[in-house]
Amino acid sequence: MSAMRLPMIYRVSEFTTCRYQRGGQALVRVRAASDAKLAVLKAYGADHLINLNDGFADQVKELTAGHGANVIFDPVGGDVFDESTRCIAFDGRLLVIGFTSGRFATLRSNIALIKGFSVVGVRAGEYGRRFPERGRENRAAIWDLANAGRIRPRVHAELSLQDTLAGFALLQERAVIGKVVIRCDQ
Repeated sequence: MSAMRLPMIYRVSEFTTCRYQRGGQALVRVRAASDAKLAVLKAYGADHLINLNDGFADQVKELTAGHGANVIFDPVGGDVFDESTRCIAFDGRLLVIGFTSGRFATLRSNIALIKGFSVVGVRAGEYGRRFPERGRENRAAIWDLANAGRIRPRVHAELSLQDTLAGFALLQERAVIGKVVIRCDQ
């Protein structure tokens, strides 16, 4: 494994990240809670697929020859965060994006100390508010990637404003693979 192809683990909602990372920056391993979501992620270029329902710490360790993931992108929290701490590499980064599971994760300090990893809270909007110039640079870089076709968010459904409740129902049913867009111009 070269230094430029770092083991990374992403959760299902990160289609854009998965697609971007296929540029040779990383080995992309994704985890999702359904085979349907994994199939879509495979089409987006994931190297390895892991079903969350089967547990994933042992699978990550096996895929990385015991090394663990250097970066884990976690918008779920709760049990997923807990299991992530069991498969993060020494000197790895566990990126906390959210807590959609409904349970805030807790971390015993001895785990981070022994395993030598960092937990990083990632709030893109807040970062841009606190560091406006860097926020502008980040937004410009994202638009450059989008305009070059290197990233393309997956739109699961595009709904009119009148169908907003149907969009929420899709989210509640966990049927969404990607994003739901509500159009206000129709």
